[in-house]
Amino acid sequence: MKFSEQWLREWVNPDVSTAELAHQLTMAGLEVDAVEPVAAAFRHVVVGEVLSVEPHPDADRLRVCKVNVGNETLSIVCGAPNVAEGQRVPTALIGAQLPNGLEIKKSKLRGVESCGMLCSAVELGLAESSEGLMLLPPGAEAGADVRQLLQLDDVTIEIGLTPNRGDCLSITGIAREAGVVNQSAVAEPELEDIAPAHDETFPVTLTAAEVCPRYIGRVIKGINPKAQTPLWMRERLRRSDVRSISPVVDVTNYVMLELGQPMHAFDLAKLTGGIEVRYANDAERITLLDGQEVTLQSDTLVIADQNAPLAMAGIMGGEASAVTDNSVDLFLESAFFNPDAIIGKARQYGLHTDSSHRFERGVDFELPARAMQRATQLLLEIVGGQAGPVVEAVETDKLPQRQPITLRLARIKRLLGIDLAPARVGELLKRLGMRVVEQGDSWQVTAPSFRFDLAIEADLIEEVGRVYGYDALPTEAPKMALTVQLPREARVSLERVRSFLVDRGYQEAITYSFVDERLQRLVTPDETGIALANPISADMAVMRTSLWSGLLQALQYNQNRQQERVRLFERGVKFVQRDGKVTEEGVIAGVVAGNLLPEQWSAQVAPVDFYDLKADVEGLLGLTGRSSDYMFVADGNAALHPGQSAAIKSAKGVPIGWIGKLHPKLEKDLDFNGSVYLFEVSEEVFFSARKPEFVELSRFPSVRRDLAIVVDQAVSAQQVSDCVAAVSGEYLAKLQLFDVYCGEGIESGRKSLALGLTFQDHSRTLKDKDVEALVSKILEELNQELHATLRE
Repeated sequence: MKFSEQWLREWVNPDVSTAELAHQLTMAGLEVDAVEPVAAAFRHVVVGEVLSVEPHPDADRLRVCKVNVGNETLSIVCGAPNVAEGQRVPTALIGAQLPNGLEIKKSKLRGVESCGMLCSAVELGLAESSEGLMLLPPGAEAGADVRQLLQLDDVTIEIGLTPNRGDCLSITGIAREAGVVNQSAVAEPELEDIAPAHDETFPVTLTAAEVCPRYIGRVIKGINPKAQTPLWMRERLRRSDVRSISPVVDVTNYVMLELGQPMHAFDLAKLTGGIEVRYANDAERITLLDGQEVTLQSDTLVIADQNAPLAMAGIMGGEASAVTDNSVDLFLESAFFNPDAIIGKARQYGLHTDSSHRFERGVDFELPARAMQRATQLLLEIVGGQAGPVVEAVETDKLPQRQPITLRLARIKRLLGIDLAPARVGELLKRLGMRVVEQGDSWQVTAPSFRFDLAIEADLIEEVGRVYGYDALPTEAPKMALTVQLPREARVSLERVRSFLVDRGYQEAITYSFVDERLQRLVTPDETGIALANPISADMAVMRTSLWSGLLQALQYNQNRQQERVRLFERGVKFVQRDGKVTEEGVIAGVVAGNLLPEQWSAQVAPVDFYDLKADVEGLLGLTGRSSDYMFVADGNAALHPGQSAAIKSAKGVPIGWIGKLHPKLEKDLDFNGSVYLFEVSEEVFFSARKPEFVELSRFPSVRRDLAIVVDQAVSAQQVSDCVAAVSGEYLAKLQLFDVYCGEGIESGRKSLALGLTFQDHSRTLKDKDVEALVSKILEELNQELHATLRE
């Protein structure tokens, strides 16, 4: 809402500066976005009376004018097409400085001396375009300062209103707020009942009374179609960013800005039968005032006559019934439309109007009659004519009902932290237009008809707080007991987990908990996703049973945008059904595709493989200090490659996650570029890490023995490691698998594993015979358990 400060001060004029007034409005909840002068700076521009207009002797388009500027008569050459004898126009004297930087000097135009300049609105910075000179009121005194005549030493104040304060989309509403804050009287314009000058009416029928319970109309006959909007009204509209169009339209816009009631005028000669407020028929069409033709939907409220729709109710009028320069008889309307019937409708048609902006937020349902009086008064003053009787169609029981709200004094103190005298509270609410009945330490408060945002006690307390002044409310820091929680050494923080993966080249992703049901069935066909009752979209219809669904979509998105090397991880919750109950399980999951390393000169390009990802997961599990407690067991998963997948299990055989290559069928169905590898680990493994403990360092040397054993292809290195550890006991300080060989010299179906065994004792130096005996025992156990033989 943008308005002139001078206009506001005609309604309420508190003894505060412009800056203080802007601050008060902001503190009252009406945030002031801008305060700007209404006109650019210029000087030495006065009212000039054009005494005569003569042709220029050497230029067809120029005129030589004699202009009375009060104390002298000047000869001024002018090229404006509308200059005429008897006009009052802005005249820039010699030495005048105009907003565009032009300084007026005595000059000669085609040999004729010109001692000034007759100005248009554009040249004074009062309009963006004009068709000629700016015409001043006929009674303006020659020589008077134009800035004073037009009251240009004024500012516009622009307020950014929240949607709940539609009552402040008018001078009336803002004046009410300024009056309450400053405890100043508000002087509204005097309205007199206008007696009908004729008996002609136009009938009104409310077919959709539930959304338009009040409609007021009036016939005004015999207006002067050649009349002009007075300058004072054009200026007030301009200062509110409303373009002057014609006297009738300007009056309806002026009343909307002044009182907050959108209105519309029809050309009576273009109406047939009577007015009907109804919903549009299917496929009904209307051409709007902006020339746009729209097909109306059946839930759109329209104003119609017996032939066709005349206007989209509360939004925009139609071109067919519009008032033109030839209109002499009007039908003026003023109505209340329920906000629920208007909200969002303009947007459906790609429209947004001042009218819809107000009706969507709620317009005072008691205002239409008063607005009709004000508009009639202004029209008769400006365009003349004769007003007929006011016709009102109303269904009172369908108007909004205001129920009393209980406001307690103790509740005000509790929420605002201030002690207010009961009399102060009651006076404040009454000044806001509310009906107040005192009941001891409480009040029964009924909201006024122009407030649609007051429904509960908290709304009233907010009113008290904002008028009292948000900046005046006491501030107090909340008191709360804080318990410092010491970090648990036996727990790896999720921040540490994230940092580890980032250090390994991963980037954290956050995906939706809602996923595409089709994709989820591909990834976890054995899990039933929880369907949403009201999904956001078809591809977000079920709760995820694995984080892989979202990560695969993120990988698709990146590859489609030419990202060849992608490493993503996510910490999140998956939703699974166990024994008929839905449980949330926190997991760490990741997806890898592309090359192992970023392209560089010092390393060969190599695609990432299963063992690269396995190294990352082993390092991740190593954060717990229990890496030896977890094993990778070859196993099948519907989403993973049958030959490149493994279940991750604890030493007790409890599954904690999966790792592997994406199944070839999924890889093809999802159209990935190259191989894709996935992992998922339960976050619970990080909640039971091994506490760091000191172990005394042995003072005795260690002994290393390397063994190359031959085992079946099906025997895993983990089985060999477990067998060696079981035999060696506390003497085994380290076991390292440093080579795997299959080929010449090894029979088919077998493989060679090279092990580095480091032995050490804490109490003595191990002798060769001790180590040899231990190695023999290890080989014997490997042979018995795994049919292993020493490689020759």
